[in-house]
Amino acid sequence: MKLLAFAARRLAGAALLLVLLSAAVFAATAVLPGDAVSAVAGVDASEAQRAEVRAELGLDRPAAERYAHWAADAVRGDLGHGFVGERPVTEVLATRLPNSLLLAALTLAVTAPLAALLGLWTGMRGGGADRVVSTTAQILAAVPEFVVAALLVAVLAVWLEVLPRVSVIPLGGTPLDVPHTLVLPVLTLSAVGLAVATKLLRASVADTAATPYCEAARLNGVHGVRLAVRHILPNAAGPAVQALTLTTGALVGSAVVVENVFDYPGIGRELHLAVAARDVPMVQGIATALVAVMLVVLLLGDICALLLGAREGHGR
Repeated sequence: MKLLAFAARRLAGAALLLVLLSAAVFAATAVLPGDAVSAVAGVDASEAQRAEVRAELGLDRPAAERYAHWAADAVRGDLGHGFVGERPVTEVLATRLPNSLLLAALTLAVTAPLAALLGLWTGMRGGGADRVVSTTAQILAAVPEFVVAALLVAVLAVWLEVLPRVSVIPLGGTPLDVPHTLVLPVLTLSAVGLAVATKLLRASVADTAATPYCEAARLNGVHGVRLAVRHILPNAAGPAVQALTLTTGALVGSAVVVENVFDYPGIGRELHLAVAARDVPMVQGIATALVAVMLVVLLLGDICALLLGAREGHGR
């Protein structure tokens, strides 16, 4: 019952946050200079033609009315059509979102075990190894994603020529049809995600290792792998899940940059193109979908952490 009540509260909060963020996205696109009229009518269109296109797109109506209309349709599962090309937003999401989720899943598959090993090792040992890993993680976390991507391209694509510079996918195919095109985007995201996750996991392990519970285990002769497996890992599991959840959140923002650098056909790339074209329905739909995915990830992470915490308390 406690878990259901917690999930219900979080779902209600997530729904409210989703509404507020979608409104914020709509307001942000409304105040940007320019609009979609130039992209649809052309830069040489007359004022009469521009006014006609603006009316067809509904841009002549008040912003609040346009948002209310969009929100009412979104509740029914209709996210509208993009201004440019009149593509259904749901169709774009169905096509591009799986590619982004694949990229995120591969990145987590690389990041999670490495971060767990590094976080456990440095959190338990401390000393010089801890300082080296922590300093490296801080440097990687501070370096922008496009700089990491540029360095990897310079070394692996230009100098060694072992990987392609961009992620070109065959028409009608998927990234899995050309898996080598995934390597550079995954490496870039993994470098950023590993830095964040390692720092968070290292702090969690160090805090757990310093508890009286673990100190008592050491006094009883429990050390090394046995101490890690029997005492530190079970007690650090909840914070570790939350750390990986936060890392996933960081990957969402990084993916938008990385997909554009490598021309990867994901939802982040579509969002960039939609913002450049002032395609409000497309921006609104994609941004709302990304927020919804992130809120689901955070909710699942909190539920897992709650379950692990309850099991930990029961075990003690």
